[in-house]
Amino acid sequence: MSTAKADILARVRASLGPAPVAPEIPRAYRVAGSLPREGIVDLFCETTAEYRATVHRSDDVAATVQSILAGVARVGVPAGFPPLGLDVIEDDDLSIEALDSLDAIVTGCALAIADTGTIVLVSGPTSGRRALTLVPDHHVCIVRAEDIVPSVPDAFAVLGHDAPITFVSGPSATSDIELDRVEGVHGPRRLDVIVAT
Repeated sequence: MSTAKADILARVRASLGPAPVAPEIPRAYRVAGSLPREGIVDLFCETTAEYRATVHRSDDVAATVQSILAGVARVGVPAGFPPLGLDVIEDDDLSIEALDSLDAIVTGCALAIADTGTIVLVSGPTSGRRALTLVPDHHVCIVRAEDIVPSVPDAFAVLGHDAPITFVSGPSATSDIELDRVEGVHGPRRLDVIVAT
């Protein structure tokens, strides 16, 4: 570098003064227990509804599922999932075409997050495989109240790392540059969440 350029850079540095010290950022995430259990469940229901999911609180899950799916002909469930009084089609590695022909699916979830209104699906016997929850147009998800955690850090503290994980916040939706919302592009257009109390 020439002496003139070095001199100019030295004068710029001198005029700027010392580099500011970055402030310390607090990392005090809320941990489980800072909200009462009923408050966590209420927050999850409220936040989930804000994402255009339909939330049902029920102490009779089978009756609620039957009510939601009254008149629905082809209902898919993960292999080995309890039938809940419905005629169901078990996903024993169904093809994409067979999954697309289902009118609705019913699954459970690994857990749910109150702050974000998110259900967390972990590929396995409760949530099913990822294709089952992404291809059909209507998803009914059963969330046990005791499986709702307050925040995302709480969720990661209990999630394993041995299976695919899908985070779902409301029905599938996307927006174009004009912010026109389109639902059902990347997954189910309808999401019913049953909170089992």
